[in-house]
Amino acid sequence: MSRVVFSLSAAPGMAEGLARCFEADLGELETRQFPDGETYLRIATPVSGRDVVLLCTLDRPDAKIAPLLFAADALRDQGARSIALVAPYLAYMRQDKAFNPGEAVTSVSFSRLLSFYFDFLVTVDPHLHRIDNLDEIYSVPSKVVPAAPAIADWLKANIPNAFVIGPDEESEQWVLDVAERAGIPSAVLEKKRWGDFDVAISGGSLPDMDDKQPVIIDDIASSARTLVETVKLLSKAGTKPPVCVVVHPIFAGDAYDELLQAGAKRVISVNAIAHPTNAVDISPALAEALCAWSVQNDELIGAGH
Repeated sequence: MSRVVFSLSAAPGMAEGLARCFEADLGELETRQFPDGETYLRIATPVSGRDVVLLCTLDRPDAKIAPLLFAADALRDQGARSIALVAPYLAYMRQDKAFNPGEAVTSVSFSRLLSFYFDFLVTVDPHLHRIDNLDEIYSVPSKVVPAAPAIADWLKANIPNAFVIGPDEESEQWVLDVAERAGIPSAVLEKKRWGDFDVAISGGSLPDMDDKQPVIIDDIASSARTLVETVKLLSKAGTKPPVCVVVHPIFAGDAYDELLQAGAKRVISVNAIAHPTNAVDISPALAEALCAWSVQNDELIGAGH
């Protein structure tokens, strides 16, 4: 095959699923740490003239960045025709503005780095706040894969009588999309945040959910304080214990256990980041984005660009 997928970091089975859907070989990449902490990396599958996909989800990114860039450089040296990065979770999107003098705007710095090494970027629902799309900071073509269709399908198949809830205004875009696709009712709450672990959720007048199964949807669960406070609010309102759905399950420290202790009935997540809660497979949608890029890439190369 003219396509090959290499995996540096991904949920179990994602590389195989991506290669299968993308009709690509699964490449072999060897990496290890030297005693001094430096990285050894070797591309063990021929890539000359081939379109290469490097799969690496970028939660807890600092330990992954050096191997990722070494791999991209080695693939280029070995003659890869093109190199796409599939980063289901894209790191360094939150710091998109200098709030104090001297602060690094890391979203811009990181975008420059990845844009230098890769020809195309695919990611799942990045944390866009003060920028509207990735093209504002990334100089290479990119594709955002929405998790909403896969989440909606999962809810329809697994949660009867669901009522979708967004914990804050930022979640409204996902909540409304999922609710419309699944044909279920929804509501969006309000949030105030004073720090990483200092969050308050207010619901105003929550709709009647006596016979409904509440489903809270959020894009990122890191400290999970937003989800924890939302679960507590629903518990006080007398609803059924909610199901929590997360696109990017970072769950730093004890966040996952705290969410369960707060009263969540169940936590499920998209496999954008490997976690025991993974239940929604995003691989087919990632492969679809890669196929569209591959066709466009062939056309550009055929036209002599």
